[in-house]
Amino acid sequence: MLKELIIAFQAYFRAHQFIRRHRLWKWILIPGIIYAILFLTGMWLFWGSTGQFLDWLFKNLGVLSWLEKMHNDVLNFLFIFSTLIFRLILLFFYFSLFKYMFLIIGSPVFAWLSEQTENIIEGKATQFDIVQLLKDMWRGIRVALRNTLWQSVYTITILLFSLLPLIGWIAPMVAFMVECYYYGFSMLDYSAERHKLSPAQSAAFIGSRKGLAIGNGMVFYLMHLLPIIGWVLAPAYAVIAATLSLYHQNDEP
Repeated sequence: MLKELIIAFQAYFRAHQFIRRHRLWKWILIPGIIYAILFLTGMWLFWGSTGQFLDWLFKNLGVLSWLEKMHNDVLNFLFIFSTLIFRLILLFFYFSLFKYMFLIIGSPVFAWLSEQTENIIEGKATQFDIVQLLKDMWRGIRVALRNTLWQSVYTITILLFSLLPLIGWIAPMVAFMVECYYYGFSMLDYSAERHKLSPAQSAAFIGSRKGLAIGNGMVFYLMHLLPIIGWVLAPAYAVIAATLSLYHQNDEP
């Protein structure tokens, strides 16, 4: 898996060179700017609303009054830290729903970028195939919905796990890895569909290359640490990097 992670990381640098060489910037910037605006607005609304929700929940459960009566610094620390962990996992859950919504909306661009990347690599003439594009779009939407369902199940489980003292503190890392895998899965599936793999075959193919999926999703999330520029570039870079990463494999899809 370590080798696959390295390949996935390197694919983002190759994607940057690929985009510059073949002048794909307009297909990167337009959806990227829309994504950045939606991301910033959604994060601001979500973080504020979760704080209000947790305050209401703890107040009605009597947790805050109980802590005041106990006057225990250790309990107060555990409560504050656990609340932060819980909010982080909720943030991952929100982000997963947000990104899948954007994957569905942006599926025409992502499907085209993945196909265009493969055509350039293989030296094929660039032709617009509306039938193939529609198939890729529908496949991308189905995969996004499927991954949303499964990831929601895992995230709810992780949320419950996070309530356990001390042990639950590793829950954000587990949630992060799940997030990375499912996002990378969606990016790699565009190539799998063009190679006529069924959804089940694609799941098996990508499942045997978890490092590529996790690595792709991991860099995608890390790019969000770079405000504005990272948010704009992350979505399209991810799909091109996913396509390029498969060409490091001895057995292509």
